[in-house]
Amino acid sequence: MTASTSPQSAPFGLWPSPISAATVAAGATPLAQPQADGLDAYWLAGRASEGGRTTLLRQRGAELVELTPAPFNVRSRVHEYGGGAYLVAAGTVYFSHFADNCIYAIRPGQAPQALTRPGSARYADFARDAPRERLIVVREDHAQAGAQPVNTLCAVGADGSETILARGSDFYAAPRLSPDGRSLAWLSWDHPRMPWQGTELWLAQVNPDGSLASATLVAGGPEEALCQPEWSPAGVLHFVSDRSGWWNLYRLAEGAVQPLCERAAEFGTPHWSFAVSMYGFLGNGDIVCTYIENGVSRLAQLTPDSGKLTPIINQYEEIRELRVGGGAALILGGSPTIALELARIDLASASTDVLAHSISELPAAGYLSVPESISYASGGNAQRTAHAFYYPPCNADVTPDPAAKPPLMVISHGGPTGMAASTLKLATQYWTSRGFAVLDVNYGGSSGFGRAYRDALKGQWGVVDVDDCVAGARYLATRGLVDPQRLVIRGGSAGGLTTLCALTFHDVFKAGASYYGVSDLKGLDDDSHKFESHYNEYLIAPKPESETLYLLRSPINHTDKLTRPMIFFQGLDDKVVPPQQSEVMVSALRAAGVPVAYMTLEGEGHGFRKADSIVRTLEAELYFYLRIFGLTAPGQAAVVAIDNLPGAA
Repeated sequence: MTASTSPQSAPFGLWPSPISAATVAAGATPLAQPQADGLDAYWLAGRASEGGRTTLLRQRGAELVELTPAPFNVRSRVHEYGGGAYLVAAGTVYFSHFADNCIYAIRPGQAPQALTRPGSARYADFARDAPRERLIVVREDHAQAGAQPVNTLCAVGADGSETILARGSDFYAAPRLSPDGRSLAWLSWDHPRMPWQGTELWLAQVNPDGSLASATLVAGGPEEALCQPEWSPAGVLHFVSDRSGWWNLYRLAEGAVQPLCERAAEFGTPHWSFAVSMYGFLGNGDIVCTYIENGVSRLAQLTPDSGKLTPIINQYEEIRELRVGGGAALILGGSPTIALELARIDLASASTDVLAHSISELPAAGYLSVPESISYASGGNAQRTAHAFYYPPCNADVTPDPAAKPPLMVISHGGPTGMAASTLKLATQYWTSRGFAVLDVNYGGSSGFGRAYRDALKGQWGVVDVDDCVAGARYLATRGLVDPQRLVIRGGSAGGLTTLCALTFHDVFKAGASYYGVSDLKGLDDDSHKFESHYNEYLIAPKPESETLYLLRSPINHTDKLTRPMIFFQGLDDKVVPPQQSEVMVSALRAAGVPVAYMTLEGEGHGFRKADSIVRTLEAELYFYLRIFGLTAPGQAAVVAIDNLPGAA
């Protein structure tokens, strides 16, 4: 795509853009979970054009092979969020197929073969126990209808037989076998904690028959969050702990826990999905790691004995995952000018080879907005500092009216421990290339800024996050960068609650969009899946104190105060935030005469994967805002019905 040589004039919001909703849907290929097996690189790629199916790819030399052709869908449903859906070990691949939840094996030169049988169990986070010819996995059994599933550590034999190795905790993760096969480490935690609040690292000897001897607690507890235990080539157990207030690297040596690199930086991320990797080992025991400092990812090589951290120069400002193998680091990385991509960085020469792009073809630079990292005062009496990325409108074909200011879209990320990053995203450029400014907010509670910042949301969900979004919009309006009369806010999941609260309890935003957002905190408790069923005890308050706060903070109880136009998007198969959360809000707004639109999507769950869903929701959201702002795009057809708006579809 190239920019026009004759800029034209057009109102903010109606700028002609080459970045269509179809471009966003077709150009975005989700990439996840890279793994290295010798010199071979493996990764998962989403196929929006195939109903959101996820497939496994392998790069061997110049040869790229799809190992799981349709109808295989490499995805796990453990904790509903999944992750850890495959493992490659010595050329053999094991993966979870979303349709039947079974584990399949792909042996060299063979087609996928089922290892387990369809039933009530789901599997994730595989570890290969080669001496015993088995897998060690996290199993989530849904055998008892109406009851919470039972989570265990389980061994799956070559014949598909299953043996429980550890039980009794509410949750398990990260089973990791020592190089000699004699010790097994794993993480566990119990209600009401989430894994970024408090986890425990256990270590047990593996008996000759494969059972575990008495387990020993190595680290962790109710107020210490651990992640990614790994064994060094020499058999030393390493892990990440936030005991210092930051997720730093540690090791267990001679029975004592030793810090390796004490730093005000995050070497780990919240465990929403399984098997996320932020570090790996070289053959000499050095660690290649990525960490987040001031909202930006760094890549480095750490020498454990000295604590020396040597930067590895690279072009990325966000690194989501990292694996080490074959003398190289496989990373998922991006930057303000680079869409997420899979890269292999040679650790000897520092040369970079890009193996896969999430966006096959980027628009010309003249259509791409480069964000500015900003910090601003927030909260009562400006007691806190919030962080965000500000994207100004950008379109080489348009000369902005110097007397006008652009509308602002504030994005409230989900999570609520998520983190807004500056990586180039077409979904953001869709708005900026049309004349919207965008503020992507890392509100209090976001990861990447240490435990204290993450804990700012403790007992304050619906308050701190909202304050930070409101303060960010006001900050930009005060600086004269945006039109204070055309401020909108959008968010999904937990960000949907932030959006609804901002519109209900504040008068800053003029409209909003909720993507599968939370509106009823009590209803969320009643309908929630096991993983998050006690999360509100942290975010709001333990029962019974929470009952009063639920009433105060749930937008569903204050629909009389919600007078701003809204559009709602909801997947009908959502098990995390069920459709009734949106439906009650929509009905209340319709009855109150507030302009409202509602779009449901068949076959979509918590997050939209299908190309058609991405196109329909983006086009509907844009149409909604333009109608609310009183703007008419020439020839634009109605794409969603808006109730209570005179003259609307």
